[in-house]
Amino acid sequence: MPNNQITSLHSPHVERVKALLGSRGKKIRQADKEFIVDGIQSVRELLNPSFADAPKLINLYVTERGYIKLTEEISESVLQDLPIIHVNDAVMNEMADTQSPQGILALCKFTQITLYKIKQTHPKKIAYFWEIQDPGNCGTVIRTAEALGFDAVIFSPNSVDVYSPKTVRATVGAIWHIPIVQEIEIAELMDFANSEGFNTVAFAGDGVGSLLDLPRVDSTILIFGNEARGLPEISGLNSRVAIPMKGKSESLNVASAAAIAMFEIGIR
Repeated sequence: MPNNQITSLHSPHVERVKALLGSRGKKIRQADKEFIVDGIQSVRELLNPSFADAPKLINLYVTERGYIKLTEEISESVLQDLPIIHVNDAVMNEMADTQSPQGILALCKFTQITLYKIKQTHPKKIAYFWEIQDPGNCGTVIRTAEALGFDAVIFSPNSVDVYSPKTVRATVGAIWHIPIVQEIEIAELMDFANSEGFNTVAFAGDGVGSLLDLPRVDSTILIFGNEARGLPEISGLNSRVAIPMKGKSESLNVASAAAIAMFEIGIR
């Protein structure tokens, strides 16, 4: 047992983590640009980010069991340079928001990425989500966009918090490999798209065209709507299309629809 192990449930470290995960967590996360991730997979990804403004590690809290997991997957030379803080199982259980924590919890800092920063990277494929509400859907579309070679994911105001623990878990580490922009209104997105020469494609049940008929162009922004209400009318769109379906289902879950569309645009 390390001599500096935290054993008090009233430690400032515990209070900080719980504040970021509590009922006021979203407000605190947005104000301080800090968030919590758990598990060895997230730690592996945060140690090897794919872009300069990816979230950074502040503190890494581990139990004895958690530290053993770290040593099995991360070299000792890397571990010795990390800001590791040892805690006992009771403290970890108090901090974690899962019933069976892995014994590895990270406090991270994120950078507020802007459309201007995205522009500097000369993106070709961007996915935009309007008022997406479900943390699982949000995390899944981020993970899918990264896997299919998209350059950025953008969310509108009134969307779920990207850095909530449920969303972060659902990304399975993808937040360290693709830029994420928040709080962008559709009108601002369209101004950006028009000025940068993007082809803009919205997906909706009332779409007049088909995903399969979209032209092949260099730069595309795909636009997806709210889980229940879909998309509003958008001025200046190049296309408003639907995903063709053979079955009797009236619609697809937004994460499923986005995966199909991003595969078609990102891989073809």
